[in-house]
Amino acid sequence: MTGRSVLVTGGTGGLGGAVTAAFVEAGWRVVVPGRESPATTAPAGSGPVRLAADLMTTEGAERAVEAAAGDPAAPLRAVVNLVGGYAAGGRVHETGIEEFERMLSVNLRPTYLVTRAALPHLVAAGGGAVVCVSARAALAPFPGAAGYVTAKAAVLAFANAVAVEYRASGVRCNTVLPSVIDTPANRAAQPDADHGRWVTPAEIAPVIRFLASDESAPTSGASVPVYGRA
Repeated sequence: MTGRSVLVTGGTGGLGGAVTAAFVEAGWRVVVPGRESPATTAPAGSGPVRLAADLMTTEGAERAVEAAAGDPAAPLRAVVNLVGGYAAGGRVHETGIEEFERMLSVNLRPTYLVTRAALPHLVAAGGGAVVCVSARAALAPFPGAAGYVTAKAAVLAFANAVAVEYRASGVRCNTVLPSVIDTPANRAAQPDADHGRWVTPAEIAPVIRFLASDESAPTSGASVPVYGRA
């Protein structure tokens, strides 16, 4: 996969590190924006290109996309949307509108802004792939997290809309749906859980890389479960 770039948002997080490494290993030019990341450069396959960009803003999303599309020798061919967050707020009548809207914003807004900015570049490059991260909770809700559940369902719906709208332009959009991901933050939050049943970042990363690659060219609009043993 040399001669092409991928933009990985949330690439500094628990899942993002494994996803970034998987693309670097496969020879992609990988661009990883972060809210306070120091700018770095790296040749394709040797490490990620990092830059500071606030993906909650239109300007930040466009800045990240322009960096990812800025190498003529490696056009932007894939976007991986990993930015998101989780918070439990009690049952619906116990959850304030501010918390509900915060979950929608942190999970959906950067996915929308980055994808919107990247689509013209993907179309101009002759096609490409967008991969979004929803959650199993979007299909199988659990009590106490209505904002999170709704936000992840919205990400799934948005990805399906992109798949339909851009199929004729050669741009595919697919979604992965993890269960609980085995990260240090999740272990600290749930110390008594059976961590061996959780899905690991190293297990999810190859699935995302596959969905971004030409090997999955016939596939668009898919919702791929990555549940581990949970």
